[in-house]
Amino acid sequence: MHGAGNDYIYVDAARYTIPDPGAAAKAWSRPHFGIGADGLVLYREVERDDADFEMRLFNADGSEAMMCGNASRCVGKLVYETGLTRNLGLRLATRSGVKLLSLKVDASDKVAAVAVDMLRPIFRDDKLFLRAGEQLPDGQFVSMGNPLYVMFVDNLDAVDVAREGALLERHSRFPQRCNIVFAQPVDGGLRARVWERGSGITLACGTGACAAVVVAAQNGLAPRQCEVIMDGGALHVDWRESDDHLLLSGPATIVFTGEVEL
Repeated sequence: MHGAGNDYIYVDAARYTIPDPGAAAKAWSRPHFGIGADGLVLYREVERDDADFEMRLFNADGSEAMMCGNASRCVGKLVYETGLTRNLGLRLATRSGVKLLSLKVDASDKVAAVAVDMLRPIFRDDKLFLRAGEQLPDGQFVSMGNPLYVMFVDNLDAVDVAREGALLERHSRFPQRCNIVFAQPVDGGLRARVWERGSGITLACGTGACAAVVVAAQNGLAPRQCEVIMDGGALHVDWRESDDHLLLSGPATIVFTGEVEL
């Protein structure tokens, strides 16, 4: 499945046991030699007071991520269209807390779009994601359940995202590594490209889109509600003034289904 080009392999962990999901993610995510993806998502229905489903996500390098906005949205579409639920409002447990999903269904009972409440951005230095140390390039740190560093540039096309992103991901200030967001204001919205820790350049990044809107709005570069154009498509972000929560919405697409041997 993919959300605006941010693609993952999805496995129902209630039906299939993967003994080493990190190794599976690394093997299956390799282009040409595997399925090819940004990583692996394990989801399952759960019996919890605070959640209906849970999700674990493993990056293409085998490391486990805390949160992915696009993967969360894809899980919402998947569990509805495979009959695991008929609810249009879902609670999804992730490593960074429970996220609320809202599904929009079309006349053919297919999920046309999914929105996820990404909760509030976090700016404090809790030393989990950001520590004191050497100077960083001009930008701003934001946590959306995972660490992001947002930098605004005049010409996004001129940025060597692969080189700069790879260097900054492992900067000494980021003890857990970091997602690096390069953004530029365009026509009342934003354009952004993201280097994701553990996966490299991805065609879209939901948490990166949210972080870009937060920093842009704080600096008068874009409104709190706008589109973020990424390499794989557009995501809509609404940083609500009522509660400071960020609502991320956009398409979710099933590319194909199949079987793979461990």
